[in-house]
Amino acid sequence: MAAHKPVEWVQAVITRFDEQLPIKVGHQNTHTKVSTEHNKECLINISKYKFSLVISGLTTILKNVNNMRIFGEASEKNLYLSQLIILDTLEKCLAGQSKDCLRLDETMLVKQLLPEICHFIHTYREGHQYAAELRASASAVLFSLSCNNFNAVFSRISTRLQELTVCTEDNVDVHDIELMQYINVDCSKLKRLLQETALKFRALKKPAQLAVINSLEKAFWNWVENYPDEFTMLYQRPQADMAEAAEKLFDLVDSFAESTKRKAAKQFLDSLRKALSGQGGSKQLMESAAIACVKLCKASTYINWEDHSTIFLLVQPIVMDLKALLFNPAKPFWRGTGSQNADVELMMDCFVSCFRINPHNNQHFKVCLAASSPSTFHFVLVNSLHRIITNSHLDWWPKIDTLYCYSGELRFMFSDTLNRVIQGAGTHAPLRPTTSLTFKGKVTNSLKFKEKTTELDTRSYKCLLLALVKLIHADPKLMLHNPVKQAPEMQSSTAELITGLVQLVPLTNSTQLSQEAMEALLVLHQPETIELWNPDLPIETFWDISSQVLFLICRRLTSQQMVNGTDVLKWLREILICRNKFLLKNKVQDPESA
Repeated sequence: MAAHKPVEWVQAVITRFDEQLPIKVGHQNTHTKVSTEHNKECLINISKYKFSLVISGLTTILKNVNNMRIFGEASEKNLYLSQLIILDTLEKCLAGQSKDCLRLDETMLVKQLLPEICHFIHTYREGHQYAAELRASASAVLFSLSCNNFNAVFSRISTRLQELTVCTEDNVDVHDIELMQYINVDCSKLKRLLQETALKFRALKKPAQLAVINSLEKAFWNWVENYPDEFTMLYQRPQADMAEAAEKLFDLVDSFAESTKRKAAKQFLDSLRKALSGQGGSKQLMESAAIACVKLCKASTYINWEDHSTIFLLVQPIVMDLKALLFNPAKPFWRGTGSQNADVELMMDCFVSCFRINPHNNQHFKVCLAASSPSTFHFVLVNSLHRIITNSHLDWWPKIDTLYCYSGELRFMFSDTLNRVIQGAGTHAPLRPTTSLTFKGKVTNSLKFKEKTTELDTRSYKCLLLALVKLIHADPKLMLHNPVKQAPEMQSSTAELITGLVQLVPLTNSTQLSQEAMEALLVLHQPETIELWNPDLPIETFWDISSQVLFLICRRLTSQQMVNGTDVLKWLREILICRNKFLLKNKVQDPESA
Protein backbone atom coordinates (compact mmCIF):
# COMPACT_ATOMS: atom_id res chain seq x y z
CA MET A 1 0.00 0.00 0.00
CA ALA A 2 2.83 2.38 0.86
CA ALA A 3 4.34 1.84 -2.58
CA HIS A 4 1.10 2.90 -4.29
CA LYS A 5 0.24 5.79 -1.97
CA PRO A 6 3.53 7.17 -0.65
CA VAL A 7 2.14 10.64 0.05
CA GLU A 8 -0.76 9.30 2.13
CA TRP A 9 1.57 6.94 3.99
CA VAL A 10 4.05 9.69 4.84
CA GLN A 11 1.23 12.00 5.89
CA ALA A 12 -0.09 9.31 8.23
CA VAL A 13 3.29 9.09 9.97
CA ILE A 14 3.46 12.89 10.25
CA THR A 15 -0.06 12.97 11.72
CA ARG A 16 0.80 10.26 14.25
CA PHE A 17 3.96 12.16 15.20
CA ASP A 18 1.87 15.30 15.76
CA GLU A 19 -0.83 13.55 17.80
CA GLN A 20 1.66 12.01 20.24
CA LEU A 21 3.54 15.19 21.14
CA PRO A 22 3.45 16.06 24.88
CA ILE A 23 1.39 19.19 24.19
CA LYS A 24 -1.34 16.93 22.73
CA VAL A 25 -1.25 13.93 25.10
CA GLY A 26 -0.09 15.62 28.31
CA HIS A 27 2.44 13.98 30.61
CA GLN A 28 4.25 11.19 28.76
CA ASN A 29 4.62 7.74 30.27
CA THR A 30 7.21 5.21 29.13
CA HIS A 31 4.96 3.84 26.38
CA THR A 32 4.22 7.23 24.82
CA LYS A 33 7.90 8.22 25.04
CA VAL A 34 8.92 5.08 23.15
CA SER A 35 6.17 5.68 20.59
CA THR A 36 7.23 9.31 20.08
CA GLU A 37 10.85 8.24 19.61
CA HIS A 38 9.76 5.58 17.11
CA ASN A 39 7.72 8.11 15.11
CA LYS A 40 10.69 10.46 15.14
CA GLU A 41 13.06 7.79 13.79
CA CYS A 42 10.52 6.90 11.08
CA LEU A 43 10.32 10.50 9.88
CA ILE A 44 14.11 10.85 9.85
CA ASN A 45 14.40 7.74 7.66
CA ILE A 46 11.53 8.77 5.39
CA SER A 47 13.07 12.22 4.88
CA LYS A 48 15.92 10.61 2.94
CA TYR A 49 13.41 9.79 0.20
CA LYS A 50 10.55 12.28 0.72
CA PHE A 51 12.51 15.26 2.02
CA SER A 52 10.15 18.07 0.97
CA LEU A 53 7.08 16.29 2.28
CA VAL A 54 8.57 15.58 5.70
CA ILE A 55 10.12 19.04 6.18
CA SER A 56 6.91 20.73 5.08
CA GLY A 57 4.87 18.62 7.51
CA LEU A 58 7.22 19.24 10.42
CA THR A 59 7.29 22.97 9.69
CA THR A 60 3.49 23.09 9.76
CA ILE A 61 3.42 21.21 13.07
CA LEU A 62 6.02 23.57 14.54
CA LYS A 63 4.06 26.62 13.39
CA ASN A 64 0.82 25.27 14.88
CA VAL A 65 2.49 24.39 18.18
CA ASN A 66 4.08 27.84 18.40
CA ASN A 67 0.66 29.45 17.96
CA MET A 68 -1.04 27.39 20.68
CA ARG A 69 -2.33 29.21 23.75
CA ILE A 70 -1.27 27.52 26.97
CA PHE A 71 -2.11 27.99 30.64
CA GLY A 72 -0.18 26.74 33.65
CA GLU A 73 3.30 25.43 34.35
CA ALA A 74 2.54 21.86 33.22
CA SER A 75 1.27 23.03 29.83
CA GLU A 76 4.28 25.30 29.42
CA LYS A 77 6.62 22.38 30.05
CA ASN A 78 4.73 20.16 27.59
CA LEU A 79 4.93 22.93 24.98
CA TYR A 80 8.67 23.24 25.53
CA LEU A 81 9.19 19.46 25.28
CA SER A 82 7.12 19.33 22.09
CA GLN A 83 9.11 22.15 20.51
CA LEU A 84 12.37 20.41 21.40
CA ILE A 85 11.17 17.12 19.87
CA ILE A 86 10.14 18.86 16.64
CA LEU A 87 13.34 20.89 16.40
CA ASP A 88 15.53 17.85 17.04
CA THR A 89 13.66 15.89 14.36
CA LEU A 90 14.06 18.76 11.90
CA GLU A 91 17.78 19.02 12.63
CA LYS A 92 18.37 15.32 11.97
CA CYS A 93 16.28 15.38 8.77
CA LEU A 94 18.20 18.39 7.46
CA ALA A 95 21.52 16.79 8.36
CA GLY A 96 20.63 13.88 6.08
CA GLN A 97 19.41 16.06 3.20
CA SER A 98 20.51 14.89 -0.23
CA LYS A 99 22.50 17.42 -2.25
CA ASP A 100 20.50 16.70 -5.40
CA CYS A 101 17.21 18.11 -4.11
CA LEU A 102 18.11 21.72 -3.50
CA ARG A 103 16.27 24.21 -5.72
CA LEU A 104 12.59 23.53 -4.98
CA ASP A 105 13.37 22.57 -1.40
CA GLU A 106 15.37 25.75 -0.87
CA THR A 107 12.43 27.92 -1.88
CA MET A 108 10.15 25.99 0.44
CA LEU A 109 12.64 26.17 3.31
CA VAL A 110 13.01 29.93 2.97
CA LYS A 111 9.29 30.57 2.87
CA GLN A 112 8.26 28.19 5.62
CA LEU A 113 11.01 26.91 7.88
CA LEU A 114 13.53 29.74 8.18
CA PRO A 115 11.11 32.29 9.74
CA GLU A 116 9.99 29.72 12.32
CA ILE A 117 13.57 28.93 13.32
CA CYS A 118 14.45 32.61 13.49
CA HIS A 119 11.50 33.06 15.86
CA PHE A 120 13.21 30.82 18.43
CA ILE A 121 16.61 32.44 18.04
CA HIS A 122 15.25 36.00 18.18
CA THR A 123 12.43 35.62 20.72
CA TYR A 124 13.75 33.41 23.50
CA ARG A 125 16.29 35.51 25.37
CA GLU A 126 17.65 35.16 28.89
CA GLY A 127 14.97 35.08 31.56
CA HIS A 128 12.67 32.61 29.83
CA GLN A 129 12.77 29.34 31.73
CA TYR A 130 13.64 27.22 28.69
CA ALA A 131 15.39 29.92 26.64
CA ALA A 132 18.84 28.34 26.44
CA GLU A 133 17.61 24.87 25.42
CA LEU A 134 15.22 26.17 22.77
CA ARG A 135 17.74 28.57 21.28
CA ALA A 136 20.45 25.89 21.20
CA SER A 137 18.12 23.44 19.48
CA ALA A 138 16.94 26.05 16.95
CA SER A 139 20.57 27.01 16.30
CA ALA A 140 21.37 23.38 15.49
CA VAL A 141 18.51 23.35 12.98
CA LEU A 142 19.79 26.54 11.35
CA PHE A 143 23.31 25.08 11.21
CA SER A 144 22.09 21.95 9.41
CA LEU A 145 19.81 23.98 7.13
CA SER A 146 22.68 26.24 6.08
CA CYS A 147 24.93 23.32 5.08
CA ASN A 148 23.01 22.76 1.84
CA ASN A 149 20.99 25.97 1.76
CA PHE A 150 23.58 28.62 2.55
CA ASN A 151 22.36 30.98 -0.18
CA ALA A 152 18.93 31.19 1.42
CA VAL A 153 20.31 32.25 4.80
CA PHE A 154 23.01 34.48 3.28
CA SER A 155 20.36 36.30 1.25
CA ARG A 156 18.41 37.08 4.42
CA ILE A 157 21.56 38.42 6.13
CA SER A 158 22.63 40.43 3.07
CA THR A 159 19.17 41.93 2.61
CA ARG A 160 19.09 43.11 6.21
CA LEU A 161 22.59 44.59 5.92
CA GLN A 162 21.49 46.55 2.86
CA GLU A 163 18.37 47.82 4.65
CA LEU A 164 20.47 49.00 7.59
CA THR A 165 22.86 50.98 5.38
CA VAL A 166 20.04 53.41 4.61
CA CYS A 167 18.38 53.26 8.04
CA THR A 168 18.51 56.54 9.99
CA GLU A 169 17.25 55.18 13.32
CA ASP A 170 19.69 54.41 16.13
CA ASN A 171 17.55 51.63 17.62
CA VAL A 172 17.70 49.05 14.83
CA ASP A 173 16.70 45.39 14.53
CA VAL A 174 19.91 43.37 14.08
CA HIS A 175 18.43 39.90 14.57
CA ASP A 176 18.97 38.79 10.98
CA ILE A 177 22.60 39.93 11.11
CA GLU A 178 23.08 37.72 14.16
CA LEU A 179 22.10 34.67 12.10
CA MET A 180 25.69 34.45 10.84
CA GLN A 181 26.65 33.25 14.35
CA TYR A 182 24.74 30.01 13.89
CA ILE A 183 25.32 28.96 10.27
CA ASN A 184 27.74 26.46 8.82
CA VAL A 185 30.57 28.33 7.09
CA ASP A 186 33.56 26.87 5.31
CA CYS A 187 36.38 29.02 3.94
CA SER A 188 34.55 30.13 0.79
CA LYS A 189 31.37 31.01 2.72
CA LEU A 190 33.32 32.93 5.35
CA LYS A 191 34.98 34.89 2.57
CA ARG A 192 31.55 35.87 1.21
CA LEU A 193 30.50 37.08 4.66
CA LEU A 194 33.71 39.10 5.05
CA GLN A 195 33.37 40.69 1.62
CA GLU A 196 29.70 41.52 2.16
CA THR A 197 30.21 43.11 5.57
CA ALA A 198 33.38 44.98 4.51
CA LEU A 199 31.39 46.49 1.65
CA LYS A 200 28.60 47.79 3.88
CA PHE A 201 30.23 48.26 7.29
CA ARG A 202 31.03 51.97 7.01
CA ALA A 203 27.42 52.89 6.17
CA LEU A 204 25.99 51.12 9.24
CA LYS A 205 24.99 52.78 12.49
CA LYS A 206 27.08 51.93 15.56
CA PRO A 207 24.65 49.31 17.03
CA ALA A 208 24.62 47.47 13.70
CA GLN A 209 28.42 47.69 13.45
CA LEU A 210 28.75 46.14 16.90
CA ALA A 211 26.34 43.35 15.92
CA VAL A 212 28.37 42.67 12.76
CA ILE A 213 31.67 42.50 14.67
CA ASN A 214 30.27 40.18 17.34
CA SER A 215 28.52 37.91 14.84
CA LEU A 216 31.49 37.70 12.48
CA GLU A 217 33.77 36.69 15.33
CA LYS A 218 31.47 33.80 16.21
CA ALA A 219 31.20 32.82 12.54
CA PHE A 220 35.00 32.79 12.36
CA TRP A 221 35.30 30.44 15.33
CA ASN A 222 32.57 28.20 13.94
CA TRP A 223 34.69 27.90 10.80
CA VAL A 224 37.93 27.22 12.71
CA GLU A 225 36.33 24.59 14.95
CA ASN A 226 34.37 22.84 12.19
CA TYR A 227 37.01 23.10 9.46
CA PRO A 228 40.39 23.20 11.28
CA ASP A 229 42.19 21.73 8.26
CA GLU A 230 41.04 24.69 6.15
CA PHE A 231 42.36 27.11 8.74
CA THR A 232 45.74 25.36 8.79
CA MET A 233 45.89 25.28 5.00
CA LEU A 234 44.99 28.96 4.77
CA TYR A 235 47.87 29.75 7.10
CA GLN A 236 50.25 27.71 4.93
CA ARG A 237 48.87 29.02 1.62
CA PRO A 238 47.23 32.44 2.10
CA GLN A 239 44.45 33.49 -0.30
CA ALA A 240 44.83 37.02 -1.61
CA ASP A 241 41.10 37.82 -1.82
CA MET A 242 40.44 36.44 1.68
CA ALA A 243 43.34 38.45 3.11
CA GLU A 244 42.15 41.58 1.31
CA ALA A 245 38.61 41.29 2.69
CA ALA A 246 39.83 40.58 6.23
CA GLU A 247 42.35 43.45 6.19
CA LYS A 248 39.80 45.87 4.80
CA LEU A 249 37.35 44.99 7.55
CA PHE A 250 40.08 45.21 10.21
CA ASP A 251 40.99 48.71 9.00
CA LEU A 252 37.34 49.75 9.15
CA VAL A 253 36.95 48.40 12.68
CA ASP A 254 40.25 49.96 13.69
CA SER A 255 39.18 53.39 12.47
CA PHE A 256 35.85 52.79 14.19
CA ALA A 257 37.91 52.52 17.41
CA GLU A 258 39.59 55.86 16.62
CA SER A 259 43.05 54.51 15.86
CA THR A 260 45.21 54.68 12.75
CA LYS A 261 46.10 51.93 10.35
CA ARG A 262 49.84 52.50 10.67
CA LYS A 263 49.72 52.54 14.47
CA ALA A 264 47.52 49.47 14.66
CA ALA A 265 49.75 47.43 12.40
CA LYS A 266 52.89 48.45 14.30
CA GLN A 267 51.79 48.54 17.92
CA PHE A 268 48.61 46.50 18.26
CA LEU A 269 50.18 43.48 20.00
CA ASP A 270 52.42 45.63 22.20
CA SER A 271 49.35 47.59 23.29
CA LEU A 272 47.58 44.34 24.14
CA ARG A 273 50.44 43.17 26.34
CA LYS A 274 50.67 46.48 28.18
CA ALA A 275 46.92 46.60 28.78
CA LEU A 276 46.92 42.98 29.95
CA SER A 277 49.52 43.70 32.60
CA GLY A 278 47.54 46.72 33.82
CA GLN A 279 49.74 49.38 32.22
CA GLY A 280 46.86 50.75 30.16
CA GLY A 281 45.40 52.50 33.19
CA SER A 282 41.87 51.25 32.53
CA LYS A 283 40.09 48.17 33.90
CA GLN A 284 37.91 48.00 30.79
CA LEU A 285 40.96 48.12 28.53
CA MET A 286 42.61 45.33 30.55
CA GLU A 287 39.49 43.17 30.25
CA SER A 288 39.28 43.75 26.49
CA ALA A 289 42.98 42.89 26.16
CA ALA A 290 42.38 39.66 28.09
CA ILE A 291 39.65 38.64 25.65
CA ALA A 292 41.83 39.44 22.62
CA CYS A 293 44.83 37.58 24.06
CA VAL A 294 42.78 34.47 24.87
CA LYS A 295 41.47 34.43 21.29
CA LEU A 296 45.03 34.82 19.97
CA CYS A 297 46.22 31.90 22.11
CA LYS A 298 43.26 29.81 20.99
CA ALA A 299 43.96 30.53 17.31
CA SER A 300 47.61 29.55 17.75
CA THR A 301 46.62 26.04 18.84
CA TYR A 302 45.07 25.37 15.43
CA ILE A 303 48.49 25.71 13.78
CA ASN A 304 50.97 22.84 14.03
CA TRP A 305 53.96 23.80 16.16
CA GLU A 306 56.17 22.05 13.60
CA ASP A 307 55.34 24.86 11.17
CA HIS A 308 57.44 27.19 13.38
CA SER A 309 54.81 29.88 13.15
CA THR A 310 55.54 33.42 14.30
CA ILE A 311 52.31 33.29 16.27
CA PHE A 312 53.95 30.98 18.83
CA LEU A 313 56.58 33.61 19.54
CA LEU A 314 53.78 36.15 19.99
CA VAL A 315 51.70 34.12 22.45
CA GLN A 316 54.48 32.79 24.70
CA PRO A 317 55.06 36.10 26.55
CA ILE A 318 51.35 36.71 27.17
CA VAL A 319 50.42 33.26 28.51
CA MET A 320 51.84 33.91 31.99
CA ASP A 321 50.16 37.34 32.21
CA LEU A 322 46.86 35.81 31.12
CA LYS A 323 46.97 33.06 33.72
CA ALA A 324 47.94 35.55 36.42
CA LEU A 325 44.91 37.69 35.57
CA LEU A 326 42.27 34.99 35.01
CA PHE A 327 43.34 32.43 37.64
CA ASN A 328 44.04 34.54 40.70
CA PRO A 329 42.11 33.08 43.69
CA ALA A 330 42.69 36.23 45.72
CA LYS A 331 41.13 38.40 43.01
CA PRO A 332 38.87 36.37 40.68
CA PHE A 333 38.33 37.79 37.20
CA TRP A 334 34.89 39.44 37.04
CA ARG A 335 33.55 41.96 34.55
CA GLY A 336 30.39 42.80 36.46
CA THR A 337 26.80 41.67 36.90
CA GLY A 338 25.51 39.60 34.00
CA SER A 339 28.96 38.68 32.70
CA GLN A 340 29.56 35.50 34.70
CA ASN A 341 28.77 33.01 31.93
CA ALA A 342 31.00 34.91 29.49
CA ASP A 343 33.77 35.16 32.10
CA VAL A 344 33.69 31.41 32.74
CA GLU A 345 33.71 30.69 29.00
CA LEU A 346 36.75 32.97 28.62
CA MET A 347 38.55 31.16 31.46
CA MET A 348 37.77 27.79 29.87
CA ASP A 349 39.12 28.95 26.50
CA CYS A 350 42.27 30.14 28.26
CA PHE A 351 42.65 26.91 30.26
CA VAL A 352 42.29 24.65 27.21
CA SER A 353 44.52 26.83 25.01
CA CYS A 354 47.29 26.97 27.63
CA PHE A 355 47.16 23.18 27.94
CA ARG A 356 47.47 22.78 24.17
CA ILE A 357 50.33 25.28 23.97
CA ASN A 358 52.29 23.65 26.80
CA PRO A 359 50.64 20.76 28.70
CA HIS A 360 53.45 20.64 31.26
CA ASN A 361 53.18 24.28 32.34
CA ASN A 362 50.18 23.58 34.55
CA GLN A 363 50.38 25.99 37.47
CA HIS A 364 46.86 27.22 36.69
CA PHE A 365 45.69 23.61 36.88
CA LYS A 366 46.93 23.33 40.46
CA VAL A 367 45.29 26.65 41.32
CA CYS A 368 41.93 25.41 40.02
CA LEU A 369 42.28 22.13 41.93
CA ALA A 370 43.01 23.78 45.27
CA ALA A 371 40.21 23.37 47.82
CA SER A 372 40.70 27.00 48.86
CA SER A 373 40.00 28.34 45.34
CA PRO A 374 36.56 29.73 44.39
CA SER A 375 34.08 27.09 43.20
CA THR A 376 33.98 28.89 39.85
CA PHE A 377 37.59 27.77 39.36
CA HIS A 378 36.56 24.16 40.03
CA PHE A 379 33.76 24.43 37.49
CA VAL A 380 36.16 25.88 34.89
CA LEU A 381 38.67 23.10 35.56
CA VAL A 382 36.20 20.23 35.18
CA ASN A 383 34.52 21.61 32.07
CA SER A 384 37.89 22.40 30.48
CA LEU A 385 39.02 18.81 31.06
CA HIS A 386 35.79 17.60 29.45
CA ARG A 387 36.48 19.83 26.43
CA ILE A 388 40.06 18.51 26.15
CA ILE A 389 38.74 14.93 26.16
CA THR A 390 35.83 15.38 23.75
CA ASN A 391 37.46 17.85 21.36
CA SER A 392 40.90 16.52 20.46
CA HIS A 393 40.67 15.98 16.72
CA LEU A 394 43.97 17.64 15.75
CA ASP A 395 47.01 15.37 15.81
CA TRP A 396 49.31 17.83 17.57
CA TRP A 397 46.96 18.54 20.47
CA PRO A 398 48.17 16.84 23.69
CA LYS A 399 45.91 14.13 25.11
CA ILE A 400 44.26 14.03 28.51
CA ASP A 401 46.52 11.23 29.77
CA THR A 402 49.10 13.95 30.53
CA LEU A 403 46.83 14.89 33.45
CA TYR A 404 46.02 11.41 34.78
CA CYS A 405 48.42 12.10 37.67
CA TYR A 406 45.77 14.39 39.19
CA SER A 407 43.08 11.69 39.39
CA GLY A 408 43.30 11.52 43.19
CA GLU A 409 42.47 15.22 43.60
CA LEU A 410 39.60 14.91 41.11
CA ARG A 411 38.14 11.94 42.99
CA PHE A 412 38.30 13.94 46.21
CA MET A 413 36.50 16.83 44.51
CA PHE A 414 33.81 14.40 43.30
CA SER A 415 33.26 12.89 46.77
CA ASP A 416 33.22 16.28 48.45
CA THR A 417 30.78 17.77 45.96
CA LEU A 418 28.57 14.66 46.08
CA ASN A 419 28.29 14.97 49.86
CA ARG A 420 27.29 18.61 49.43
CA VAL A 421 24.53 17.78 46.96
CA ILE A 422 23.17 14.80 48.92
CA GLN A 423 23.19 16.94 52.07
CA GLY A 424 21.34 19.74 50.29
CA ALA A 425 18.82 17.44 48.60
CA GLY A 426 17.30 16.58 51.94
CA THR A 427 16.80 20.17 53.03
CA HIS A 428 15.85 22.08 49.89
CA ALA A 429 13.09 22.04 47.31
CA PRO A 430 13.77 20.31 43.97
CA LEU A 431 16.03 22.36 41.73
CA ARG A 432 15.65 22.53 37.98
CA PRO A 433 18.86 21.75 36.10
CA THR A 434 20.02 24.74 34.09
CA THR A 435 22.70 25.51 31.55
CA SER A 436 23.25 28.90 33.15
CA LEU A 437 25.83 29.14 35.90
CA THR A 438 24.48 29.75 39.35
CA PHE A 439 27.65 30.14 41.36
CA LYS A 440 27.33 32.35 44.38
CA GLY A 441 28.80 35.70 43.45
CA LYS A 442 32.27 36.27 42.15
CA VAL A 443 34.13 34.96 45.17
CA THR A 444 32.27 31.80 46.19
CA ASN A 445 34.35 30.12 48.87
CA SER A 446 35.99 26.73 48.71
CA LEU A 447 34.55 23.24 48.72
CA LYS A 448 35.31 22.91 52.43
CA PHE A 449 32.15 22.20 54.38
CA LYS A 450 30.39 25.08 56.03
CA GLU A 451 28.07 24.67 58.98
CA LYS A 452 25.08 25.71 56.92
CA THR A 453 24.61 25.29 53.18
CA THR A 454 22.37 27.79 51.43
CA GLU A 455 20.13 26.95 48.48
CA LEU A 456 22.40 28.95 46.18
CA ASP A 457 25.39 26.94 47.42
CA THR A 458 23.50 23.71 46.72
CA ARG A 459 22.64 24.86 43.21
CA SER A 460 26.29 25.74 42.64
CA TYR A 461 27.54 22.35 43.80
CA LYS A 462 24.86 20.63 41.75
CA CYS A 463 26.20 22.29 38.58
CA LEU A 464 29.72 21.20 39.53
CA LEU A 465 28.61 17.64 40.33
CA LEU A 466 26.86 17.31 36.97
CA ALA A 467 30.06 18.46 35.25
CA LEU A 468 32.11 15.92 37.24
CA VAL A 469 29.76 13.06 36.33
CA LYS A 470 29.97 14.06 32.65
CA LEU A 471 33.76 14.01 33.01
CA ILE A 472 33.65 10.44 34.35
CA HIS A 473 31.39 9.49 31.45
CA ALA A 474 33.77 11.08 28.91
CA ASP A 475 36.92 9.33 30.20
CA PRO A 476 36.59 6.96 33.18
CA LYS A 477 40.37 6.36 33.14
CA LEU A 478 40.90 9.91 34.42
CA MET A 479 39.16 9.02 37.69
CA LEU A 480 40.38 5.41 37.92
CA HIS A 481 44.09 6.14 37.58
CA ASN A 482 45.88 4.89 40.74
CA PRO A 483 49.53 4.22 39.87
CA VAL A 484 51.07 4.30 43.35
CA LYS A 485 48.34 2.75 45.48
CA GLN A 486 48.33 -0.82 46.77
CA ALA A 487 45.56 -3.20 45.66
CA PRO A 488 43.31 -2.75 48.75
CA GLU A 489 43.54 1.05 48.53
CA MET A 490 42.84 0.92 44.82
CA GLN A 491 39.76 -1.23 45.36
CA SER A 492 38.50 1.08 48.09
CA SER A 493 39.04 4.15 45.89
CA THR A 494 37.15 2.63 42.96
CA ALA A 495 34.34 1.43 45.22
CA GLU A 496 33.90 4.94 46.63
CA LEU A 497 33.69 6.42 43.13
CA ILE A 498 31.17 3.88 41.81
CA THR A 499 28.92 3.77 44.88
CA GLY A 500 28.93 7.56 44.82
CA LEU A 501 27.49 7.46 41.31
CA VAL A 502 24.94 4.85 42.42
CA GLN A 503 23.63 7.32 45.01
CA LEU A 504 22.69 9.68 42.17
CA VAL A 505 20.63 7.16 40.18
CA PRO A 506 17.46 7.42 42.35
CA LEU A 507 17.81 11.19 42.78
CA THR A 508 14.29 12.56 42.29
CA ASN A 509 15.07 16.27 42.14
CA SER A 510 17.43 16.12 39.16
CA THR A 511 16.56 13.89 36.23
CA GLN A 512 19.59 15.11 34.28
CA LEU A 513 22.00 14.21 37.08
CA SER A 514 20.39 10.80 37.53
CA GLN A 515 20.53 10.03 33.80
CA GLU A 516 24.14 11.16 33.49
CA ALA A 517 25.13 9.01 36.49
CA MET A 518 23.58 5.96 34.82
CA GLU A 519 25.52 6.70 31.62
CA ALA A 520 28.76 7.04 33.59
CA LEU A 521 28.14 3.76 35.42
CA LEU A 522 27.44 2.02 32.13
CA VAL A 523 30.78 3.23 30.74
CA LEU A 524 32.52 2.09 33.94
CA HIS A 525 30.99 -1.38 33.46
CA GLN A 526 32.42 -1.89 29.98
CA PRO A 527 34.65 -5.02 30.14
CA GLU A 528 37.85 -3.14 29.25
CA THR A 529 37.10 -0.51 31.92
CA ILE A 530 36.27 -3.04 34.64
CA GLU A 531 39.84 -4.31 34.28
CA LEU A 532 41.02 -0.85 35.39
CA TRP A 533 39.04 -0.93 38.64
CA ASN A 534 41.98 -2.73 40.22
CA PRO A 535 44.48 -4.15 37.70
CA ASP A 536 46.20 -6.20 40.43
CA LEU A 537 43.00 -8.02 41.50
CA PRO A 538 40.46 -7.48 38.70
CA ILE A 539 38.16 -10.47 39.36
CA GLU A 540 37.93 -10.03 43.14
CA THR A 541 37.33 -6.30 42.77
CA PHE A 542 34.68 -6.89 40.12
CA TRP A 543 32.67 -9.26 42.31
CA ASP A 544 32.90 -6.99 45.33
CA ILE A 545 31.99 -3.67 43.69
CA SER A 546 29.56 -4.87 41.04
CA SER A 547 27.62 -6.86 43.63
CA GLN A 548 27.32 -3.71 45.74
CA VAL A 549 25.93 -1.84 42.73
CA LEU A 550 23.29 -4.50 42.06
CA PHE A 551 22.34 -4.74 45.73
CA LEU A 552 21.92 -0.98 46.20
CA ILE A 553 19.90 -0.50 43.01
CA CYS A 554 17.67 -3.55 43.53
CA ARG A 555 16.96 -2.55 47.13
CA ARG A 556 15.66 0.81 45.89
CA LEU A 557 13.64 -0.83 43.12
CA THR A 558 11.98 -3.41 45.38
CA SER A 559 11.09 -0.76 47.95
CA GLN A 560 9.49 1.31 45.14
CA GLN A 561 11.62 4.33 45.98
CA MET A 562 12.38 5.19 42.35
CA VAL A 563 10.19 7.46 40.25
CA ASN A 564 12.23 6.50 37.17
CA GLY A 565 11.98 2.77 37.89
CA THR A 566 11.27 1.69 34.29
CA ASP A 567 14.28 3.55 32.93
CA VAL A 568 16.46 2.14 35.70
CA LEU A 569 15.35 -1.42 34.88
CA LYS A 570 16.34 -0.94 31.22
CA TRP A 571 19.67 0.48 32.33
CA LEU A 572 20.17 -2.40 34.78
CA ARG A 573 19.71 -4.85 31.92
CA GLU A 574 22.58 -3.14 30.06
CA ILE A 575 24.73 -3.34 33.20
CA LEU A 576 24.07 -7.09 33.47
CA ILE A 577 24.98 -7.55 29.80
CA CYS A 578 28.29 -5.79 30.44
CA ARG A 579 28.91 -7.98 33.50
CA ASN A 580 28.33 -11.12 31.46
CA LYS A 581 30.71 -9.94 28.74
CA PHE A 582 33.42 -9.33 31.32
CA LEU A 583 32.87 -12.75 32.91
CA LEU A 584 32.92 -14.45 29.52
CA LYS A 585 36.17 -12.72 28.69
CA ASN A 586 37.73 -13.76 32.01
CA LYS A 587 36.27 -17.23 32.48
CA VAL A 588 39.70 -18.83 32.05
CA GLN A 589 40.97 -16.87 35.06
CA ASP A 590 37.80 -17.48 37.05
CA PRO A 591 36.39 -20.94 36.15
CA GLU A 592 33.65 -20.66 38.78
CA SER A 593 32.09 -17.70 36.96
CA ALA A 594 31.50 -19.88 33.90
